Formats: sequence, structure tokens, C-alpha cells
Amino acid sequence: MGSTASKLQDRTESADFAALLETSFGKNQNLIGKTINGRVVAIDDEYAIIDVGLKSEGRVSLREFSAPGQAPEIRVDDIVEVVVERLEDRDGMTGLSREKARRKEVWADLEQSHLKTERVTGVIFSRVKGGFTVDLGGAVAFLPGSQVDIRPVRDVTPLMGTPQPFVILKMDRLRGNIVVSRRAVLEESREEARSDLLGNIREGSVLEGLVKNITDYGAFIDLGGVDGLLHVTDISWKRINHPSEALQVGQQVTVQVIRYNEETQRISLGMKQLENDPWTGFETKFPVGAVVSGKVTNVTDYGAFIELESGIEGLVHVSEMSWTKKAINPGKLLTVGQDVQVKVIDIDTEKRRISLGIKQTTENPWSHFATSFKVGAEVEGPINNITEFGMFIGLEGDIDGMVHVNDISWDLKGEEAVKVYNKGDTVKVKILDIDADKERVALGIKQLSGAQPEGAKNTATGGSMGHSSSTGGKESVSKGGVVTCTVSAITSGGIEVKTSEGVVGFIKKSDLSRERSEQRPDRFAVGEKIDAKIISVDAKTRKVALSIKARELDEDKAALEAFGSTESGASLGDILGAALKDSSKTSKAKKK
Repeated sequence: MGSTASKLQDRTESADFAALLETSFGKNQNLIGKTINGRVVAIDDEYAIIDVGLKSEGRVSLREFSAPGQAPEIRVDDIVEVVVERLEDRDGMTGLSREKARRKEVWADLEQSHLKTERVTGVIFSRVKGGFTVDLGGAVAFLPGSQVDIRPVRDVTPLMGTPQPFVILKMDRLRGNIVVSRRAVLEESREEARSDLLGNIREGSVLEGLVKNITDYGAFIDLGGVDGLLHVTDISWKRINHPSEALQVGQQVTVQVIRYNEETQRISLGMKQLENDPWTGFETKFPVGAVVSGKVTNVTDYGAFIELESGIEGLVHVSEMSWTKKAINPGKLLTVGQDVQVKVIDIDTEKRRISLGIKQTTENPWSHFATSFKVGAEVEGPINNITEFGMFIGLEGDIDGMVHVNDISWDLKGEEAVKVYNKGDTVKVKILDIDADKERVALGIKQLSGAQPEGAKNTATGGSMGHSSSTGGKESVSKGGVVTCTVSAITSGGIEVKTSEGVVGFIKKSDLSRERSEQRPDRFAVGEKIDAKIISVDAKTRKVALSIKARELDEDKAALEAFGSTESGASLGDILGAALKDSSKTSKAKKK
């Protein structure tokens, strides 16, 4: 009986203990995955031993108590938060994780920051495919390569290991994904800087900027949130053909605000304005008439640019290069980089233009010839060229005189008179007229034989020195007159010209030269003076068509060009006015 009671008591106590153990075990089992506080009881080289009040203590790697690349910050008796992973591992210790606990805490804070679109602080610590990983105080985030900076970054090394602000773009707690952006932070700062800059910018302000992009016409400078245009003409006082000659992308530059439009927010910048203007006092240093040294910087169809000093260039027009070589390609006389002597002909400080001459640095052979020979003198020289209207004879000083077809023979006329001679023949001629200013020498062969035969018409000087009539030196008022005009515009189809009276005419592309290779509008320059023949005048529409080609083919006008005429007689205004007047008279006569 007593034995039976004892057995029942033992069974009851055993059942109570089992129930108590089950309760305790179930209670502890519910702690798995939970965050609890623990006390650090020991620290060795690799682990921190933590007592969380369970059956056994747990250990956590020291790496979980430090940021990447930094020493762990933990001491014995520190109270830390950990997550219970399992009650016992194979070593009989409780499995704990400081990293998971910190991650839970950080995730909660990051979610709040994400909802409020606040910036968070993180450290870039490694590179992965497509971007980088960032430690956000315990939570690992992904930073796409496109979100590192506003511009592509070649080397991210300087950014790694340094705490900096980020913006959270996306969070997924279930998957444990966080995507951040550094670029968004920079853009926000940039926008703030842009507002401050636009609010304080003034014309004349000196700013620091970064060359963002280079084009043919200039460079765009990033001023810190806003771009400004630095035109190629404002980079330097000296000639720059392309901005890349002085700038490169990424270069830091100091610029001055030249113009600022508040409505469009367009900013024009300059660099040369921060340097001394080389034009200051230029007229005193290089007065008109001075002979100076310079260097050829550019050669074009219409002349060459000569640098007199840094930032100062002048133009030698093709007509000012040689006394005797007319209509020659400047590239055959000068090369870029060549040192030359030039004479200052004219200075326009307002337009910053200098006209220079090379031929003026040498003796004028036309003036020398005029002082050495008199009208009526007999000379001889080789026939350098034969045309349908006459022959050009080589004279002293490398100049050419012209024997007009009417001054070759008393008996033979036109082509018959020219056929008697060959290019290269040496002939004796008589000087009929000398005009050094217009660079013309008229010669005759038939005048060597004395007076003209009885009944012959006097054509001693006909057509050899110009196109003047007896009416005050003006040209014949009719279709075919030659005028000196100024190029006012250049188009793909030809050039527009204007006389001193303002009458506008047009020369078609096909009429620019007798040579097909020279029928290019771009070989002319606005402001250039040219001689052209009037080929049509429409009195009703007041339209005038001109032709250089026709002038070249016309014997008298071609002679003027060969001698380099700068005064072709009547103005286009005189010719047009007379033509309109004649047209009006004709109309009235018809009505009567």
C-alpha cells in the first residue's frame, strides 16, 4: 500500500516537472527570431560571449560590432541587442546575431526616412556587377553605377570608405533589397546652388566653372548648377580657330559674365575679358605707315591674316601682296607660320580691324618705271601673253605693258594683227601712256613706223587705257558698262553687290569667272571691291545683272583687270539712272 502511494507521488512529481520543462522550453522556443538584450561577459580575439538569460550563453563574431574597415566598438559588461537564431548549436551555445538585430533596427529607421524622403548616411564598401554596395549603418544597399554621380565617374576609389549622404529610391523588406542614389543628393544640392547662383549673378561677375562640352562655336561651362556659353571669340584675344585649341572637357576655368538674360536665363561668358586688352594703345605702338614684323596665322582665298603681337591680327588683302602679280592665290605667296614684313595701311579701332600691305614694304615698280621712262620712249621686251584684244609685254621691274590690238598695225586689224606674233618673241614698242596710280602702261608697235598712212583711222590709244568717254570721264551709259562695286552678301547661287550710291546688283555663280574652278562664291569676302560688267538692266523692276566673266572676256574690261584697276569709271547708279531715263523717253515716244 505504502509502496503504491510512493509510486503515485513519483509519477505526479515527474509529470509536474515535465509540464514545467515543456512550459519553459516552449517559452524559450518562442524567442527564436526575436530581438533581446544581452550582456557581454567576455571578449576573445574573434568573438564576444553574451549572456541573454537562457540555458547557455551565446557568442557573436566581432565583425558584427564594427563597420567595414573599422575596429569593433564593444567592451565587457556592455548591454547589446541581439537576435536569437537557435537555442543551442553543436557546441551547446545559444546562436545569436548582432548584425540581424542591428539590421532590424536600421530597417525601421530607414523605412521612416524613405517615407519622409530624408537623406541617409552610408559608406560605399565594395564593387558589384552593375554598381556598388553601401553600408547604411547595418543594412546593405545597392548603388547602381548610374546613380553614383551626375556625370560618369571613371574612378570611384576616392568615394569608397567615406560616409556620405544618399537618397533611398526603393525598399523591399521581404526580399531585403534597398536601392539608393548619390546622384539624387547631388542634383538637389545642384538645384539649390543654381537658385543661389541665378539670384546673385550679375554682368561682370567672375566665377569658377568646369568645361562641360566643346562645340565648333564655343564651350559650355558648368558654373555649379547652371551652364553658360563661352563663345570661341571670347576665349582669347588672339585668333582661335576651334575651342579645343585652348580648352578641354573637365578643365577648371575662371570666367567673367559678359551678358545675362534673366528671362531666358542665358549666360554669356568670357575669358579674354579677364586679361589686358592688347588693343589699348595699339595706334601709338603701330601707327599707320609703320613697317612692322608679323607672323602668318591663316591664309584664305582673299588674303592672309598676320599676327603683329599676341591678340592683334591684321589682314593683308590679296591685292596688297604684290605690285605685279594680280589675281594670284595667296597660298602660293605665303604659308602659315611664316615671318613677314608688313606696312600698316589703315586701323579701325572700333571694329578692331587692321589693313596691312606687303607690297608697300618694297619699291613700287610702276612709280619707278614712271620716273625712269617718258611717254614716247622706245623700249623692248618679251611677249608674256597674247589675248584676243592685244599683247602684254614684259618691262623693267617685272611689270607688263599692253599693246592693244588696234595699236599693233596700221594695216592689219583684229585677230589678223595678233597672228603675226608669238608668245616669247622679243619686240620693240613705243610708250603711249603711263599711269602709275592705276598701274597701267599703254604701248604701241605701229607708232614706231611714224605717222599713220593717209586715210587710216586714228586708233593710237583706243581701248588700251580705260573706258572713259568725253562726258566728264564717265563710262558710256549703256548695257556693257563696267562698274566698281562692293560685295555686300554671299549666297550659294552667287554674290550680291552694291555701288557707293546703294544700287544693288547680283552676279550669278556661273558669271563669277571665265574659269569653272573659280566660279565659287566663297572665294569672295563681304566688303571686297570688284569690277564687273553690266549685262542687263530692267527699267521696270530696277533689277541689274552683272558678270565678272563677261568683263574678263570683253577685251577692254579684261585689260582693266589685268592692270589691277581700282576705278572703273561710271557708277552703277549713273548707268541705271540713265537707262531708266532712256526707257521712260522711249515709252513716251511710243505713246505719242
